[in-house]
Amino acid sequence: MATRLSDLFGNSRIIAGLLVNLLSSICIVFINKWIYVHYGFPNMTLTLIHFVMTWLGLFICQKMDIFAPKSLRPSKILLLALSFCGFVVFTNLSLQSNTIGTYQLAKVMTTPVIIAIQTMYYRKTFSTKIKLTLVPITLGVILNSYYDVRFNLMGMIFATLGVLVTSLYQVWVGAKQHELQVNSMQLLYYQAPMSSAFLLVLVPFFEPLTGDGGIFGPWSFLALFMVLLSGVIAFLVNLSIYWIIGNTSPVTYNMFGHFKFCITLLGGYVLFQDPLSLNQGLGILCTLTGILAYTHFKLAEQEEGKSRLTQRP
Repeated sequence: MATRLSDLFGNSRIIAGLLVNLLSSICIVFINKWIYVHYGFPNMTLTLIHFVMTWLGLFICQKMDIFAPKSLRPSKILLLALSFCGFVVFTNLSLQSNTIGTYQLAKVMTTPVIIAIQTMYYRKTFSTKIKLTLVPITLGVILNSYYDVRFNLMGMIFATLGVLVTSLYQVWVGAKQHELQVNSMQLLYYQAPMSSAFLLVLVPFFEPLTGDGGIFGPWSFLALFMVLLSGVIAFLVNLSIYWIIGNTSPVTYNMFGHFKFCITLLGGYVLFQDPLSLNQGLGILCTLTGILAYTHFKLAEQEEGKSRLTQRP
C-alpha cells in the first residue's frame, strides 16, 4: 500500500511538472507575442525583465535549498552571459517580427546548426541517419518561410541570428557545465544577473527610456501586469525544463517537446489568425517528420551506447 501511494505521488509530481512546463512554454510565446502586438513593449527591456525575474526566482529556490549555488569566476561565464543576451533578444525579435509558425519552425533550425558547429569545431561525429533527418527539417522550414504571406526580411534576419546565437549558446552551455562541473540551475544563477547587467547598459542606447514605447512610459496597469507575468512565466519555463530533465527520461522530454511544438503552432493560427497555406502546412509536416526521425534515431543511438557500456567486462 505504501509503495502504491509512493508511486502515485511520484507520478503525480511528474504529471504536475509536465503540465507546468507545457503551460509555461506555450504561454510565454503567446504572452510575449500579445505584448508586442497589443502594447509594443520594447524588446530588450522585456528580455531584461525576464533575466531579473529568473535570477530572483533562482535566488528564492536556493534559499529554499532546491539547489546549492557554486562559486564561479565571472570570467569563466562572461562569453556565455553575452550569448545568453543575444539568444533571448534575437529570438524575441523573431517572435515580434514573424508569425508564430515561422518563429517556431525557425527555432527548429537550431538542431542542424548545432550539429554543424560540433562537427566543424569540436570534431564530433554524427551517423548518416542523423544527418539525413536534417534534410526534411531544413526543407520544411524553407517551405514554410517561402510561402509565409507575412514574410519579412528583417524577421528572417532576426530569426537567423537567433538560431546562430542560440546554437552557440547551447553548445557552450554543455561545454561549460562539463568544464565547471555545475548543473544548469547553478550556471543560470550566475549567468542571469551578469546578462541583466549587460542589457542594463545596452538598453538606453537602443530603446527609449521615457515617452511612448519607453520603459518609464505611460504604460497601462494591464500592460505592466502582462510584462511581469511574462517574467514569472519565463522563470517557470527555465525551472520546469531543469526539473523535467532531472526527473524523466529523454524520451519523455523529447516527445513532450514535440507536443508543445504542435500546440504552439496551432495556438498561433487560432489566437493571432496567422494565415496558413497548404504549402506551409506541408512544410510544417515535413519539419515535424524530420524532428520525430531525429529524436528516434538519437535516442536509439543513446540506448545502444548504454547497452555497450553495460556489456563491457
